[in-house]
Amino acid sequence: MPSSNICWGIEIGAAAIKAVKIENAGDRVNVLDMAIIDHPRTLSTPGVDPADVLRVSLGTLVSQYDLSKTQIAVSVPGHSSFARFAKLPPVEPKKVPDIVKFEAMQQIPFPLEQVEWDYQTFISPDSPEIEVGIFAITRERISERLTMLQDVGLTPGFVTLGPIAVFNALAYDLDFNDKTPGTIVVDIGTTSTDLVISEAGRMWVRTFPLGGHQFTEALVSAFQIGYPKAEKLKQEAEDSKHARQVFQAMRPVFTDLGQDIQRSIGYYQSLHKDANLQRVILIGATANLPGLRKYLKQQLGIEVYRVEEFKKANLLPLDGGKDGGERAAKFKDRALDMTTAFGLALQGIGAGTINANLMPVTIIREAMWKGKVKWFGAAAGIVAAAGAAMFVRPFLDSNAVAASAADPEVPQIRQTISEGNNLKRLAEEAGVVGAPPPDERATKMVAMLDNRTFYPHLVNDVGLMVEDSNQRAATWAKDVGSTAVVPEGFHIDKMTTAFFAPGGADASGGMGGQPIDTSANAPLGPADRPRVVVTLVATTNQPEAQKFILATFDSWLRKNAARPGVPYEIFVSPTPWRQEIAGAGANTPAYAGAPTPAQSAMNQQDSSKGGSLETMAPIAGLKPPPPEGLPPPTTFTISFTASKLPAQPPEAKP
Repeated sequence: MPSSNICWGIEIGAAAIKAVKIENAGDRVNVLDMAIIDHPRTLSTPGVDPADVLRVSLGTLVSQYDLSKTQIAVSVPGHSSFARFAKLPPVEPKKVPDIVKFEAMQQIPFPLEQVEWDYQTFISPDSPEIEVGIFAITRERISERLTMLQDVGLTPGFVTLGPIAVFNALAYDLDFNDKTPGTIVVDIGTTSTDLVISEAGRMWVRTFPLGGHQFTEALVSAFQIGYPKAEKLKQEAEDSKHARQVFQAMRPVFTDLGQDIQRSIGYYQSLHKDANLQRVILIGATANLPGLRKYLKQQLGIEVYRVEEFKKANLLPLDGGKDGGERAAKFKDRALDMTTAFGLALQGIGAGTINANLMPVTIIREAMWKGKVKWFGAAAGIVAAAGAAMFVRPFLDSNAVAASAADPEVPQIRQTISEGNNLKRLAEEAGVVGAPPPDERATKMVAMLDNRTFYPHLVNDVGLMVEDSNQRAATWAKDVGSTAVVPEGFHIDKMTTAFFAPGGADASGGMGGQPIDTSANAPLGPADRPRVVVTLVATTNQPEAQKFILATFDSWLRKNAARPGVPYEIFVSPTPWRQEIAGAGANTPAYAGAPTPAQSAMNQQDSSKGGSLETMAPIAGLKPPPPEGLPPPTTFTISFTASKLPAQPPEAKP
């Protein structure tokens, strides 16, 4: 069973996955490890498929960090969930759950059977009223998130709202109680902002759709540049020689943010006439924007602080270094970004002020049953031993009957045995009896489970391939004599997999959710090993796109066919990729006509690099028109096979 004393808190954000591992140490906690996995592209980038990006980042996380044998707590964004607050009439404590359920039916804009929900009551010693916070998310959304986590082998024990995790982190670190000054926490994320108010022993949450994405979009509009370049300009605004113009372009967003915060505070004060709000605490990566803290202080008339470190966290040497080590120092430096993950981990070890858990009860029950399987096995063994005695006597009686049947002095028994044998022979001749044909479906399903560790490594490999293409993109245009400036290599549009059991030929759908057509590219590798055929659809704006795929994906697959620590060997065909024609199906070859002399020369030149080129029709209309100065997008389908390594015999001892 996972330890309840240690927990990984994992925030799956729009810009990165942030995780922290903590251990309960009495009145403090020990920070044992941390991780920040930046997404290949921010989820708010136009044209990006968030599901594909998250799979790559989650695969990187589970392949680089040990998340086993501990509790796991994850968050869902405030904008994809519900937080409602109400005052309850004076009732007996035992009747509170029924009253809360009635309030939930009124407050949640979905039937209760379509949501996962939980609640928390707030009681102030200075007031007889009981307030309740009701937190919910639709089952469809929570199912999508859990399926994505289970694809990489993660089953969390806790799922809660990001704003709740933020409140838990600060309530623990700053010792919130009913005497704490009224505090407004502003968590500015990538696509939305969570405003959390803690005051008089209660909390309140509001989320509005304004975040770092809107600041980036303002720069895109003002300077007519691409989204990635605008994002970089925003992060480096303070040091830019155009800082004044940059902040001038973002001023309308500053104004909108200040007005949304003021409206939220005003609404809370209309509900709580005695509210005394005295300070603002900023968290979130966007809170690093220069001038934001000063601007909000002027607009709100309240002192504004930022989270600089966690006072009740012991930063242990995470990587063997002195004084907490490199990653421990990084955790301290990134405290502003790690608040949600820290609060999640606190809830996992039982140190959270609010313990609302949106994890479906059915999945929690399944996890508990799995943990008890070994005890059931022992009990079954005892029952079997006790029950065996009940069958000893019938077994002895059966042997006695068989012995008497063989006695030649009993003619009637001999005749019955003879007739039985004759009927058995006739049945065998008619095909009525005999061994049924083997059904391999169950075996294949078990084989898929045995090899489920393939998938985190496969997802990590795809991320490494994309990273390699991005590094090669830095000098590619210059190398091929192009004047285009394309800072990125490939981005993955789609990833599908097909599993093949040893000796089997039936593909079973994997990460992509559907079986794929492998008729044109039969699975490679030894047939006596389990294999996974991976098919990627990737797009690039690089010039000479065909040469670029040879220098990146094709080259990477061949150079990294076998590596230590990876449970499979990669096999590729002579040409593991093909270019797609605009509007054609995914399996339509892109070959069109005979090569021109220039193309023929290019084919001969590049065939020595590990692949061969075909004459391909140019793509038009498959993607939106690229920004001015960029080559048109080119899309390829790449297939390769990951074949499980054979078991190694134990080393002989001298």
